[in-house]
Amino acid sequence: MARSVSYPTGAIVAYQLFEPENEGDWDWEFCDFVEHITDTAREKFPSLEPNEGWRGREDRILLRNAYADFGISIYGGLAAIWIAERDDGRYWDHDAETPRSGRAQHWLSLIEARFLKLFSRYRRVGRFSNGEAIYQAISA
Repeated sequence: MARSVSYPTGAIVAYQLFEPENEGDWDWEFCDFVEHITDTAREKFPSLEPNEGWRGREDRILLRNAYADFGISIYGGLAAIWIAERDDGRYWDHDAETPRSGRAQHWLSLIEARFLKLFSRYRRVGRFSNGEAIYQAISA
């Protein structure tokens, strides 16, 4: 069965191509790509702070605030840049004392359009029954 790029459940997802010009420079170009999207996200959403972690095996967390994780996942030359409500033990421990989930969902709904405008170069338009997805370029 084929598959598509991963991202956390419930995430707001923007898609971009990641195709290094020289396969030998993949690591360097990936670090540059990650630095660019991280800098852009921190400039536009100042509450996001650097954070290194993973959600599962494929979804890398780059930034985090009290409500959300911002990260990247790559598969087959397609990068999914995503932001999703936090899903870690510390977050849920705090949520039990002072509910955060509603505020997190509200904040994510407020930034969704701006997030997609900043990071989306492609949109997913469908998925085949074998798991492969179809993407369409977004006009500038």
